[in-house]
Amino acid sequence: MFNQTTLPNGLRLIGEKIPHFRSVSIGMWFGAGSQYETPEQSGISHFIEHMLFKGTKKRTARQIAEVMDAVGGNLNAFTSKECTCFYAKVTDAWLKLAMDVLSDLTLNSVFDEAEIEKEKGVVIEEILMADDSPEDVASELIMLARYGDQPIARPILGSVESVKSFSREDILDYYKWLYRPDNCVVAICGNFDWDQVVEMAGEFFAGWNPPDKALPTYETKPAEVTELRREKDIEQMHLCLSFPGVAQSTDDLYPLSIINAVFGGSMSSRLFQSIREQRGLVYTVYSYPSSFSDTGCLVIYAGTSEQKLAEVMKELRVEISKMAGECMTKDEFNQAKEQLKGSFILGLESTSSRMNSMGRRLLLQNETLSEEQVIEKIDAVTYEQVLSLSKTIFEAPFAVALVGRGMDKVQL
Repeated sequence: MFNQTTLPNGLRLIGEKIPHFRSVSIGMWFGAGSQYETPEQSGISHFIEHMLFKGTKKRTARQIAEVMDAVGGNLNAFTSKECTCFYAKVTDAWLKLAMDVLSDLTLNSVFDEAEIEKEKGVVIEEILMADDSPEDVASELIMLARYGDQPIARPILGSVESVKSFSREDILDYYKWLYRPDNCVVAICGNFDWDQVVEMAGEFFAGWNPPDKALPTYETKPAEVTELRREKDIEQMHLCLSFPGVAQSTDDLYPLSIINAVFGGSMSSRLFQSIREQRGLVYTVYSYPSSFSDTGCLVIYAGTSEQKLAEVMKELRVEISKMAGECMTKDEFNQAKEQLKGSFILGLESTSSRMNSMGRRLLLQNETLSEEQVIEKIDAVTYEQVLSLSKTIFEAPFAVALVGRGMDKVQL
């Protein structure tokens, strides 16, 4: 059961009490991510995530780290395409401290000019580290191949050039626009008293009011899919294919998850068993759905040698054709439903994962679903729904991304 309220300034609070736990996880979720950035701002959401740990009006960067370590707590953050989350996990006795630190980070950061310049170097190293991972490069490239030059396709980290160009004024303008109470959800899970949580929120977030500027909107438009290649002096070829998927807001998310489980989502899936186990063509092959507020895709990834690439592509086409036709047996369908339910339930066996689930959903979809409601939605999926959606997905044109050596000679 969820507790939920909205403060007068528009800040939304949601909590799930689990009294037999001694931990509490709390997260502040903001609608700030690469989806909201212009090309010139690429990476600024992620950069601000870094900067909020570099010092506030009452704590230095070192004090921010020490205050949570001192009570055995965890403090961290992440940025995605559509949101940024700052979160902490502590024992229940230290919930007020966690809320104090999170509110201090997000409301009172000083954005020191010298720290900005230092952090540019840190983030650029992070970009270069990602560029050293061909699997990450292929994942970024496939988004461009599917969506073209739209915000959803741009890398969360930005580019070396864009990060170097950020001024303190650029950063503050973006921060003041999106770091506001009506664009934030505070989610809490664990052992707490809801009335005390509301009282603490009123204390720590008093005086925080939204600016006059309207919140951003965006629309991901259909794009003609293409094939993109990236030359990289590495031993393996890294291949991604991308098919249309579904948006987060639709119940087709559950049939798609069943399709993915059968197709390439686990070690028992068709891709893994056929291409790796039976034929030994790859070490890694899998599929995964990516769903966003207004779009989605289903991606296949395979890493193999140049000599085996053509055969891997041939076998992928065979498996894709099967999914567009017969799709799956009823036994596969029933097994995938049970697998999906089990994975979902096991994935919620911590306060952190439950906080993540309800915070993200409330921020991006303005709703919450209980564990029982999600299980009901999975149970409600029919075999016919899965067959129809699989046909729609796998009969559509697919985008291609390839990373490796000798790109001008490789035939797919």
